Amino acid sequence: MHEKTKTRLHSHDVPYGSGSGQQSVTGYPNVDDSNSYWIVRAIPDSSAKQGDTIKSGSVFRLQHMKSRKWLHSHLHASPISSNMEVSCFGSDGESDTGDHWRLEIEGSGKTWRQDQRIRLHHVDTDGYLHSHNKKYTGIPGGHQEVCGVREKRADNIWLAAEGVYFPAAESK
Repeated sequence: MHEKTKTRLHSHDVPYGSGSGQQSVTGYPNVDDSNSYWIVRAIPDSSAKQGDTIKSGSVFRLQHMKSRKWLHSHLHASPISSNMEVSCFGSDGESDTGDHWRLEIEGSGKTWRQDQRIRLHHVDTDGYLHSHNKKYTGIPGGHQEVCGVREKRADNIWLAAEGVYFPAAESK
């Protein structure tokens, strides 16, 4: 959930009409929409397993649960603000480094927990996952732009809200 606007990271099978033409990603205010569910996945060739704690600095991918595409960014201009476009791309078997995000935890915590303030830093573009109050006019329901920006700002803070959480694996 985007901290400042209280919208959920959202995607559905609607391509951008400009830029990459890939599946769009928006901020959406409704809590109970299945298009706002994401799965945290390890990057290829990682030793991370489901249930491992995710520490600040970890690199991972976010997979859109419904479409199975990856949260992606690149240097195409975003449709409203002309920042970096954030899209959904690929499939279970198709992923690249444009899907890699680094976790930055705000505050004193060292591992990612529900409702903890975080930033997602895109590895390829050096941009932060960002949103603001600028809404799409052609889409009903109050969808707002999600994009990437290069600098840390108050409005690139996110929280893990609703979802299924696995207990941390025991260290051996």
